[in-house]
Amino acid sequence: MDTNNPKICINQCNFGRGVFAKKNIIRGDVILAFAGRIITLEEALRKGEKESNPLQINTTEYIDIEEPGVIVNHSCNPNAGIMNNRVLVALTDIYKDEEILYDYSTTMSENSWTMNCECSSSNCRKIIKDFHYLPTNIKEKYLQLGIVQTFIVREHNEKVKGVYTLKSEMKH
Repeated sequence: MDTNNPKICINQCNFGRGVFAKKNIIRGDVILAFAGRIITLEEALRKGEKESNPLQINTTEYIDIEEPGVIVNHSCNPNAGIMNNRVLVALTDIYKDEEILYDYSTTMSENSWTMNCECSSSNCRKIIKDFHYLPTNIKEKYLQLGIVQTFIVREHNEKVKGVYTLKSEMKH
């Protein structure tokens, strides 16, 4: 399926459907911005797993993401990540026809969400949980890359007495 985005298309994959590069995407390029109505966790739970596709953007706010963003699948070895709470960027060069994947743990901090993982990467964690449950080395990597939701970075800094400056808060 084609999208209005010149960089991506939706195709079949191991997980059903996924977002793929329509052309080569250079590391650092913006791939897409997640869009949808802002909802609460309670609204997402009321809608149910089949009807709601929440992307957590604050402790109590979610984007009920729409296509094509909702089709982007998870990987424990992602080639993309979310910056500024809703912008998916390439972490590596992504080649034409390659599936675009991000680590869902970089967006979650509820202490209740889990997902079985079948990404098959060599470092697959088997069960995906909130960011705070990631191994320390992976948390550090994602924080340095700037691909952790703003509110999670703040929570992390409170726990470790502040280490990371959000890229969006840096003075240029």
